[in-house]
Amino acid sequence: MFASQIGYYSLILGLFFSFLLCGYSIKDFKIDSKEVNQNLLYLSFLQLFLVIVSFFCLILSFINSDFSNETVFNNSHTTKPLFYKISGTWGNHEGSLLLWVIILTIFSFLFLIYNKDHPKKFRLITLIIQNILILGFLFFILFNSNPFSSLSPIPSEGLGLNPILQDPALAIHPPLLYIGFVGSSIYFSAAIASLIVNYSEKSFSSSIKNWVLISWCFQTLGILVGSVWAYYELGWGGFWFWDPVENASLLPWFAMTALLHSLLVLEKRNTLYFWTIILCLMTFTLSVTGTFLVRSGILNSVHTFANDPSRGIYILIFLSLMIFASIYFLFSKYKPTNDLINSNSKETFVLINNWFMMFYLITVLLGTLYPIFTDVISNNKISVGPPFYNSVIVPVVVAFLFFMAIGPQAKWIKNKFSNLRSTLLILGGAIIINFAIVYFFKSYSLISNLILISSLFLIMSSIFDFFKKSRLSFPRIISHLSFGFLILFIGLNHNFSVEKDFNLKLGEAKKIDDYEFALLDLKLSQENNYKAVVGKLEVNNSNTMKRRILYPEIRIYDNPQTLTYEASIQTNFLGDHYLTMSNIDRSEYYNIKFQHKPLMIWIWISVLLLSFGGFLSLFKNAKNN
Repeated sequence: MFASQIGYYSLILGLFFSFLLCGYSIKDFKIDSKEVNQNLLYLSFLQLFLVIVSFFCLILSFINSDFSNETVFNNSHTTKPLFYKISGTWGNHEGSLLLWVIILTIFSFLFLIYNKDHPKKFRLITLIIQNILILGFLFFILFNSNPFSSLSPIPSEGLGLNPILQDPALAIHPPLLYIGFVGSSIYFSAAIASLIVNYSEKSFSSSIKNWVLISWCFQTLGILVGSVWAYYELGWGGFWFWDPVENASLLPWFAMTALLHSLLVLEKRNTLYFWTIILCLMTFTLSVTGTFLVRSGILNSVHTFANDPSRGIYILIFLSLMIFASIYFLFSKYKPTNDLINSNSKETFVLINNWFMMFYLITVLLGTLYPIFTDVISNNKISVGPPFYNSVIVPVVVAFLFFMAIGPQAKWIKNKFSNLRSTLLILGGAIIINFAIVYFFKSYSLISNLILISSLFLIMSSIFDFFKKSRLSFPRIISHLSFGFLILFIGLNHNFSVEKDFNLKLGEAKKIDDYEFALLDLKLSQENNYKAVVGKLEVNNSNTMKRRILYPEIRIYDNPQTLTYEASIQTNFLGDHYLTMSNIDRSEYYNIKFQHKPLMIWIWISVLLLSFGGFLSLFKNAKNN
């Protein structure tokens, strides 16, 4: 109880210091000096310190099972393991928003420290706008989603946390994703500040480039960890299922990726300034939009934290004000430019990259929101799933990969296509390798083959680029190379996956195509906070002559009472054998879903290398500066 009180008053003091920061920033703005007042650094640090104290008080309340705290009561239990008590701090609506504010204040403080080389007025206005965002979220937390609300009388036991969310991956997934989401706030603020003070294009690019890289890298890692968790925990048996909340995390990633590439043009050519500003505004807007969709309960998903319209309305109002303010500043400062971009130049390829990213963004956004509109307008509930996204996005990916391979070979201002011969040779090599795959593995689908050719073309072009150019371009080559491998492994995974769905009873065996399955045993297991029915299934493959034993589980959790189906996964470098078991009511039969998923581990490694390329670029920039 004492910790909750300290946490609550720390938040109130944090709110007070946010007001002070805004006031002192405005006052310092009027003083004719090149240096930011040192008091602003102290105030910014105190603001950050108080918010962190508040968060640690909430963690302490969870550790001590302080059920006088309503948030702890709703999301914890005395039998819950310590690790999940701690991670449960941000595994709920109130705690996750407090984590949002911490990241907002961290970026505000770090921007003030590490952007000393940039003009004082630009830094101060960025600080003011960032603190307006902090104030908005602090008001929301204190008056609508208070993590320190008290209960009386004090319950003896809590309701517990959804067992699905009690997982190591879910412990690190939200913080990674929030750094990506919330990190975009700093270049949102900087973009508006740039418009207000008429900051020069190239200087603005250098002021936000590293912050964009940080948020992009963590966003990529956050999506990766969430995808891995969904794979082994939810029984989906795949890396991506176009779940609405998955889509909400993907939308800002598209905008960030487009922004990273547009910054290259702005840095080299002092062009695409207003387009870069729009992308800065768009990225954070999409992040808050995702938060609104999740927190409002509009989207139904395993990731959804709340179903409270009042929370959603507040964020909707906040989001609307933010959008209208952004549009106002943008149009009030917009000046038509006569930027001439040669159609045969690197700038053109960067623009093409941006167009592709916007196409993907709009497609996913429409697919996510359309069911909501149809439900509101006609009361018809529909779902937009993988068939829609695959049919719209996959064909476009082919062209995207070709442009992605050719773009780095082009030169700034004007390209002479001096590498045309080598490019054609690389393309020929990609086609030959694809024909070998078709011959040995009998993959005849046109679109699948085009995907494989284009991804191989990107991979081979990136390798050629590495040996041809200076190692200064190594981070970009790593990212492009890993993206090519990612699409290649996804394509191979899709082409050669095996899925079997059938029913078995204890002691029964069934042969399906090249596989034979047998349910050998069922055991009841008692753990600390759940009981489990553990199956023992034998899987024989007549082609490989290999015998595998898999142990899927049906878990029954006590608090809260929840039934989950735990997949049994055998992983190696060539693929995963993935099996789930579920009970059939009033029957001695169990439903068995078996999948062979080729190259799954290489899909995860490719995404990891993709983010590694971003971190390398960040390290290179920091070293150069």
